[in-house]
Amino acid sequence: MKKKISRYISLLLILNSMLLLPSYAWGQKKSKEELKADYKASPFYQGSSIGIEVAGLANHLIGGDILSSEIILQSNLKNRFFPTVEIGYGETDVIHDTNDMHYKTSAPFFRIGMDYNAFYLKPYLPGYLYAGLRYGMTSFTYDISGPTMNDPNYGGVIQIPYEFKGNKSNASWIEAVVGIKVKIYKGFCMGWAVRYKRRVNVTNAENSEPWYIPGFGKNASSSFNLTYNLIYNLPF
Repeated sequence: MKKKISRYISLLLILNSMLLLPSYAWGQKKSKEELKADYKASPFYQGSSIGIEVAGLANHLIGGDILSSEIILQSNLKNRFFPTVEIGYGETDVIHDTNDMHYKTSAPFFRIGMDYNAFYLKPYLPGYLYAGLRYGMTSFTYDISGPTMNDPNYGGVIQIPYEFKGNKSNASWIEAVVGIKVKIYKGFCMGWAVRYKRRVNVTNAENSEPWYIPGFGKNASSSFNLTYNLIYNLPF
């Protein structure tokens, strides 16, 4: 995982360096003062976009245990602030080889947050580097089962099936996001992002705890997530 994150961050840095090419490479000849004046005169609302996260879908198609994807809705305010809503779906149905435990769940999840465009004064660039925050939440049920267990109260004579279905759980978390959005053709864009997630709360059942949390990932205090989005800028 650390190697994957390192490669992903390296890719972001390469793309970032491309965006930082001299302004004449993109046909821009205005001074910094002129760019600031243009920014002040620009409208507050500059459009909205809709996108879909496809890395989670691709990972599942090539044999991953987890399916996760989301729809992204975003507005552009002064080319600087981007309030964002993400509505997604996550599921898994997996048997662990080490202990034969079977875990199954599926549920929607919801995130809300804001991105900040570091290149807001450079609208002539074909893309931009951004940083943002998200607050995520989900409510889900999960099934967990495994090999039968010996009852210690009877010296291991009686075996008890380990199976609990319909366990209810709620979870919430926060995310720090760093990414790049690049125009590819007219209103179509693509974007890459690295997300660091920090769990805020998770509700455990009486006899078990969730192994996977839709929208967050495997149940741990924190995790990294790599995303790839296809985006369309709406014509209004």
